[in-house]
Amino acid sequence: MKSCVLNVTKLACLLILVTAAVGCNSTTTEDQRRRDEKTREEAAKATERIKPELKEAGKELGQAAREAADDARAAAQGVKDGWSRDHSHPLDLNTASESDLESLPGITKTDAERIIRNRPYRSKNELVNKRIISEESYDRIRDNVTAD
Repeated sequence: MKSCVLNVTKLACLLILVTAAVGCNSTTTEDQRRRDEKTREEAAKATERIKPELKEAGKELGQAAREAADDARAAAQGVKDGWSRDHSHPLDLNTASESDLESLPGITKTDAERIIRNRPYRSKNELVNKRIISEESYDRIRDNVTAD
């Protein structure tokens, strides 16, 4: 894509220079008119040659824009899901997945596995009573979990 844009840029510069040269030269001799006509024809041919590259570059830019929009939507949905999970309702220690448990502050993969292994829980403070996690870790997650 970069090479395509560079070629387009080079051709555009060439067209500008040719157009400027044609416009600045006001002699009307037959030779000059032929050179001018030849220059215009070459500029027209160059323009025709560049059209497919411009079209392809436009397609690539469009595809990149669509992919960026999709990525942005996915990221926004992830933020929304995370915000909802963290703020709307606590995780149930008896049903939460390992990845959900790992999303809790300070809970490692090992902690999550240990929590799952020791199910079921009648109350969330069993995490400390059964020595599954430390009191310090429990203090960080106490408001984010339940044992229903």
